[in-house]
Amino acid sequence: MVRFHMVSRQPTIRRMVHVQASRVPDALTAPAQAARTPAMTPSDAVFDCQACGACCAYSADWPRFSIESDAALDLIPAALVASDLSGMRCENDRCAALSGVVGTGTVCTIYALRPQVCRECVPGGEDCRMARQRFGLDCDRLPATGEAV
Repeated sequence: MVRFHMVSRQPTIRRMVHVQASRVPDALTAPAQAARTPAMTPSDAVFDCQACGACCAYSADWPRFSIESDAALDLIPAALVASDLSGMRCENDRCAALSGVVGTGTVCTIYALRPQVCRECVPGGEDCRMARQRFGLDCDRLPATGEAV
């Protein structure tokens, strides 16, 4: 029997590791499995954006609408859309849809409806690291799900 296990949840790096089920004890197969499994880097880790939120508070220029359909934009509450309809409304540089404290705990109040630019911000990517640096958050080691920032 062959099973696959996801090693990375990062959308741009989807790697599947081939794991063969057998009757051999795990202790005997672990070294061989480790040799076949590539080492994970910080950008490969399952990153907990809700422990950060820096990208959503970095720049009022970021949350712009680009390829969203009118139907998709109509689902976003009008109070969260900029008066010129170009993107999300921001309070200073912070997106109005962001709730919580950057670097401690945040949530996007319209996560399922968020614009494409928000969906494309890759955890651990260049934009993510730039935003984290602005808030004085570690850019070399990103927190995984459930880990303190």
